Amino acid sequence: MTDTILDLGPQTRELLRLAEGVTDEQLSAATPCPDYAVRHMLGHLLGLSVAFRDAARKDLGATTDTSPDAAEPDIGPGWREELPKILDELTEAWRDPAAWTGMTRAGGVDLPGAVAGAVVADELVIHGWDLARATGRQYTPDPAALQASYGFLLAAADDPDRGNGAFGPVVPVPADAPLLDRAVGLSGRDPGWRP
Repeated sequence: MTDTILDLGPQTRELLRLAEGVTDEQLSAATPCPDYAVRHMLGHLLGLSVAFRDAARKDLGATTDTSPDAAEPDIGPGWREELPKILDELTEAWRDPAAWTGMTRAGGVDLPGAVAGAVVADELVIHGWDLARATGRQYTPDPAALQASYGFLLAAADDPDRGNGAFGPVVPVPADAPLLDRAVGLSGRDPGWRP
């Protein structure tokens, strides 16, 4: 978890760099998430960015109450203009120290602000990796966001229900592997995944 305010800006910029490089032909490509093509991953990123923007603002309602499994995410025709705007709003919302305090809600789950911040860092890091792998791009996550993601995933690794929830079973990765590979393994993905 993270005990300090984390600037999501470096990670959202890296994610946006990856998204801007996605061609129309790549939208139907497979990702490390078996149920998601690239278009669904981008739709998921849009939806979670709105939800966690509102969670940071403590603006609770439909966007923060909806489970991520409620419907298959997808993108609309304006996603290339929408994503940069939403990622900027997400970044700014989490720069407010109040976002990291008290309780909030995301995905219909009540949680402390600091935990929500760690969750969104994890989402941005791991789905950035998903997008990079699916499109054959180099990926350099923000080190602070990667550390927050790893800490969150490590804390969740022993949850007996994890195979039925957001994460699949942990994929074993050598202890001396790069931190990103260890985080990816903790997220239930194979760091060696290729399309």
